[in-house]
Amino acid sequence: MKIAVLGGLGLQGRAAIADLVASDGVEQVVCVDTATDGAARLGGLTDLARVRFVVPEGAIGPALADVMKDVDAVIDLLPQPLMREAVLAAIATRTPLVTTNYGKAIADLAPEAEKAGVSIVTECGLDPGIDLVLYARAASQFDTIIAIDSYCGGIPEPKAVVEPLRYKVSWNFDMVLVSQNRDSVLVEDGKRVDVPAARQHDNRFIHDIEIAGLGRLEAFPNGDAPHYAGMLAAAKGLQRSGRYSLRWPGWSAFWAPLKQLGFLSEDKVPGTGVSPREFLGRLLGPQLQYGADEKDLCVMRNVFVGSEGGRRKTVTSELVIERDLASGLFGMSLGVGYPASIVAQMLARREIAAPGLLNPLLHVPDGRFLDELARRGIKVAETVSWD
Repeated sequence: MKIAVLGGLGLQGRAAIADLVASDGVEQVVCVDTATDGAARLGGLTDLARVRFVVPEGAIGPALADVMKDVDAVIDLLPQPLMREAVLAAIATRTPLVTTNYGKAIADLAPEAEKAGVSIVTECGLDPGIDLVLYARAASQFDTIIAIDSYCGGIPEPKAVVEPLRYKVSWNFDMVLVSQNRDSVLVEDGKRVDVPAARQHDNRFIHDIEIAGLGRLEAFPNGDAPHYAGMLAAAKGLQRSGRYSLRWPGWSAFWAPLKQLGFLSEDKVPGTGVSPREFLGRLLGPQLQYGADEKDLCVMRNVFVGSEGGRRKTVTSELVIERDLASGLFGMSLGVGYPASIVAQMLARREIAAPGLLNPLLHVPDGRFLDELARRGIKVAETVSWD
């Protein structure tokens, strides 16, 4: 099979390409990126003899369509504003596509994808992505679910922590800052609770959780919990749910006053052409880089509470992904690139073939997917307790 990776020279793209080349049945990987030094960026990471480099020229839509005509599936790792172009090209060429971006931005394209008979899997990375497959797996173990708490975050390993932010960049730092301007929705006492972005780091839902081997991590709201819980038939009587980002303690205390003072504003400062958020990205990003011998950690925990057979039950799934120092690939890159690669191969083999806009929670076979992750060294620990 032939699989194209759009944005193949980025952090996640390099991880996806390395995995595809190492996978049985993948004959060629097409790396699509505007950078012209693809061989240098991938050199030493994978077998370049099985990689074809394409530097798109002209209008992006037709350029992507030309690539898609000759492949069996596509991984979209382009910046979010280009997601629509990639999906439209996939629909036009009837080429299955998996993207890590949120599906909400292209929800209006669902009828076109279904009419074309093409599978477009959205939100298929780490978070959202792996967590959504775990949602489906857990739901199959309950008659009724009353609570879902989902945690995920990228942090530096303890020896790499530097004050005062206690954070380093394992993905696009601009997107880290953009995510702090995202509204959140939770469920409490069976009712919807909106947490506006302005209060993301100053609200009563911020709390700590304990992770074995790491200690306390801070959790703050960052996602639409009822949106995903609503996909689960067993969760119709949901009483509590939240989706939280994880950081070392002190993250919210650092950002709350800066946000209040407008440092995360997207409005351009008069006379500069730059917003405060853009300025912070350029100022802080270069100071928060990992050393060659430092690891990032991706920590995920999902806790489901409900009942089965009349008994109260709790299912907890956890995983930690760390940087591979041999290749230099970050844990965050592996956590995003591996799921995209696994699902792209499922699409190419027609193991996922439903037409339209799809979601990992509903359309990715959890057993096969988690087995493939484990084969790549990403193992989910699941515990079950009964009250």
